[in-house]
Amino acid sequence: MTEITIQNPPLLPGKRLAEAAGSLLVLLAVVATAAVGGWFMPGAWYRELQKPDWNPPDWIFGPVWTTLYLFMIVAGVLLWRARRYPGRPVRLALGLYGLQLFLNALWTPLFFGLHWMGIAAIEIVALAITLATCCVVFWKVNRWASMLFWPYLAWVSFAATLNIALFLLNR
Repeated sequence: MTEITIQNPPLLPGKRLAEAAGSLLVLLAVVATAAVGGWFMPGAWYRELQKPDWNPPDWIFGPVWTTLYLFMIVAGVLLWRARRYPGRPVRLALGLYGLQLFLNALWTPLFFGLHWMGIAAIEIVALAITLATCCVVFWKVNRWASMLFWPYLAWVSFAATLNIALFLLNR
């Protein structure tokens, strides 16, 4: 059997600059999203909430989110670089990527900042639906980008369930 190899189109100097600029933009967008989360820490309010038995320990959130943000950066760069392949829904994928970053950044101020657990629950379900859509659309653009979002979707789905449980336990 012969192995089929797909060669990447050569990049001209201007295109290389666009690739680097796009990668930097992805990095900055994810760092900004993560920074919003850092501005709204759980605090005493969260510690005093009634929590379900399956609530994870507080220390787990930092490593999980750090990993997920790294996955987001790699996936975003892969999507950005896929622009040079015609026939793939790259614009849709990049739009969804931006939407999920916005929804990700929005949840923390709603939940930890304003203590709007019910609104935050609706918002995080919207994020989970957006992430599921991302996984499907990204698959058509770059399968690695899609697979990097699967753990993110799993965690956000868990977080949505936890958010709903916290809302119901503390009404």
